[in-house]
Amino acid sequence: MKLRKVGIIGTGHVGSHVAFSLALQGEVDELYMMDIDEKKAKAQAMDVNDAVSYIPHRVTATSGPIEECGDCDILVFSAGPLPNLYQDRLESLGDTIAVLKDVIPRIKASGFKGFIISISNPADVVATYLCKHLDWNPKRIISSGTALDSARLQKELAHIFDISNRTITAYCLGEHGASAMVPWSHVYVQGKPLVELQKELPHRFPELDHKQVLDDVKIGGYHVLAGKGSTEFGIASATTELIRSVFHDEKKVLPCSCYLDGQYGETGVFASTPAVIGKEENMQKKQKLCNVP
Repeated sequence: MKLRKVGIIGTGHVGSHVAFSLALQGEVDELYMMDIDEKKAKAQAMDVNDAVSYIPHRVTATSGPIEECGDCDILVFSAGPLPNLYQDRLESLGDTIAVLKDVIPRIKASGFKGFIISISNPADVVATYLCKHLDWNPKRIISSGTALDSARLQKELAHIFDISNRTITAYCLGEHGASAMVPWSHVYVQGKPLVELQKELPHRFPELDHKQVLDDVKIGGYHVLAGKGSTEFGIASATTELIRSVFHDEKKVLPCSCYLDGQYGETGVFASTPAVIGKEENMQKKQKLCNVP
């Protein structure tokens, strides 16, 4: 029986937290850590192994060169420059491309044939670049995209309405960045459209300033960045959810960045829409699940 193996390229703040989130939630059996700083990658693997006695699932973590990641089932790309508080995500593209030019030939040399999840910024452009320059099956690569933005949106709405995040279905779509949008007609509370609740129970579900809510969501990551120098926990949880959906073939609908091939009138680019995520290739494609204007 083959064990579930995830390789992580880039083991800094984000990559290391993805690794530990996977281990802590029991969603991986083997971790393979890779970084330009080989000592850091080795230390991160050792740190995970130190935790095994106190987590409910046995995990083995190792480190090594990218050229030896060929037996991984899923590859997480989290390498790139540290985020800059005063910089738009798109402005980091040049630095990330420089990393990709080094990494891509090494992925090819490894013989890796699995599923790729990219979480480096700018998310949608990086996924498009990886897909094109690896000559990858677009059904086997996604970016976390607006998965994190959607979690922040659900957090904001939960706070405003004083209800659990888990009772809310609400997605940010489009770009993981300044141009993200919210299809408000598709926001639901326990299966009922928010727009209906606002008409029926206005005292409980008051009207919202949609622009202000979206602005708060967009700036949320920068508040975290300003306070601690990086964002880690949210993106780690979002990435773990995506990986869980692949490994368990959940066919779960998640907002993430996938290749558009005619959906919503767009072709040849990655952007976040509701997507059905599962193990089979035909489930790792974009489904037009809502009529987003």
